[in-house]
Amino acid sequence: MQIKDTSLVRKLEKTGFTDKEALVYVSLLELEGAFPSKIAKYSGIKRATTYNILATLAIRGLINEIVKENKLFYQIEKPEKILRYTQNQIDKALGAMDGAKKLIPEINNVFNLLKNHSRVTYYEGITGLSSMYEDMINVKKPYEMFAFSRANDIMRVLPEKFIKEYIKRKMELSITTRMFVPDTNENRRHLAIYPKNTPERLYPKLKYVALDKFDFNGEIVIYGESKIAITNLSGDKLIGVIIEDEILNKMIRVIFELSWNSPLVKE
Repeated sequence: MQIKDTSLVRKLEKTGFTDKEALVYVSLLELEGAFPSKIAKYSGIKRATTYNILATLAIRGLINEIVKENKLFYQIEKPEKILRYTQNQIDKALGAMDGAKKLIPEINNVFNLLKNHSRVTYYEGITGLSSMYEDMINVKKPYEMFAFSRANDIMRVLPEKFIKEYIKRKMELSITTRMFVPDTNENRRHLAIYPKNTPERLYPKLKYVALDKFDFNGEIVIYGESKIAITNLSGDKLIGVIIEDEILNKMIRVIFELSWNSPLVKE
């Protein structure tokens, strides 16, 4: 590559050029026009790729081609054409966004007709897990949440500020909770994270399971009318899925209710 102003290449990339398009354009600029073979050598790009890029830039109106010595010769158009091209791209993007907005109601009508539609969404890392818990409070009406939870692990993984906002939102929505947790000192102190003015009915109802019978590091939450959230909170491997399926939601609810009355658990 023989390009002198590599900084201009990087700047062009920020306007929407690919790295190779920027190399070809700057090559033409510095050469004051050239044949494809020379452009390829100057930019360090393979000749076949250079031909394709030249064609693309010509279609965009950023360069022009003329016949010189019975061969195609390329040179850049006025630099202002870059601004015009970028504006056209913005106009197209805005038009696409308007079209998408108009399509959403139509797509939702079809989507909502699929009563038994199922969906699985995968999440990873703290950001992903935070999105999962945000989904639990992204509702319009109150419901009862059920969980098999290692509450102390949740406190360890998610930021304290996020947990407080999550609890506040649950109370605003009047979401009630029943949950199983391992019988540990940390989990028996779990309710202390709730504000002192929390109404009695909004405190989670907890049942404790012997630690040796609660041998998993994660959480299963049954919420809303059709969702199940499953998280893996072991070590640094933070992953989770949300399953949206009414039948599976009901099945896990039944398992929860049967477990709730089991002699293996205690208040």
